[in-house]
Amino acid sequence: QAQFVESGGGLVQPGGSLRLSCAASERYAVGWFRQAPGKEREFVAAINWSGLSMYYADSVKGRFTIARDNDRDTVYTVYLQMDKLKPEDTAVYYCNAIDLNRGWESFRFDSWGQGTRVTVSS
Repeated sequence: QAQFVESGGGLVQPGGSLRLSCAASERYAVGWFRQAPGKEREFVAAINWSGLSMYYADSVKGRFTIARDNDRDTVYTVYLQMDKLKPEDTAVYYCNAIDLNRGWESFRFDSWGQGTRVTVSS
């Protein structure tokens, strides 16, 4: 059973930054998704297993950066550095494995973690 644990959310002013972390139990290709109040979950960014290929939603290009740390033996961590945050980035952020056979914006597992809440407000 795949496990993903998200952390790093919080309250930040517009224009500010946050770094989210996703701890994965396996060395998957990983994507970040978000769900704003009253809206459907949407894709944000993804990175392949090696960390050499990344893909971003148009809404976050140039502001968010995804990266990963594969050096640990038992936990593989994927980061989402979020800069120049906007109020419309407010959402609960989740991570999941990506099924690259179905495309960068797909997710692999139907079960999701608890996510981490990001609120961008002055």
